[in-house]
Amino acid sequence: MPIKTIFLDRDGVINKEVNYLFKISEFEFIDGIFEALINFQKLNYQIIIITNQSGIARKYYKEKDYQILTKWMLGQFQEQGIKILDIFHCPHDPNSSCDCRKPKPGMIEKAKDIYDIDIKNSWMIGDKEVDISAANAGGIENTILVRSGHLIDERNSKANFFLDSIKQAKEIINQ
Repeated sequence: MPIKTIFLDRDGVINKEVNYLFKISEFEFIDGIFEALINFQKLNYQIIIITNQSGIARKYYKEKDYQILTKWMLGQFQEQGIKILDIFHCPHDPNSSCDCRKPKPGMIEKAKDIYDIDIKNSWMIGDKEVDISAANAGGIENTILVRSGHLIDERNSKANFFLDSIKQAKEIINQ
């Protein structure tokens, strides 16, 4: 049976934006993230994180550093009763010809190859237009941009909704 999925960007949606974040000591969850994800689970959504991590290609940190932080983050979610179905990351730099770096839909396509995802009833929550572009290219029409500090051109954005925080998503995603 196909699963409804909430795709989340990491930096700026789950945690406060820190350029090239790889240290646990610098990781700070966005206010309301736990409540939002618990609410999504109550609505029978699975949660998948898709994140560009060009700091790996730029050699600011190693794949191992990213994995350590990710394992810690997953542990924090688990302590709150939140199950993350999967995490996909693109370790390439912006000039790469890879298919996984957002705005390309590679991470969403990979998730669809692994899981039976109900794309029509799935959502993407991001903080940059590249998140929305990747979602649309991957067949996701339900999109939210959160205003986390990045400049968002709301007039020209393809996002369906704009929120100040992910904790407001329950007003939009409620079925």
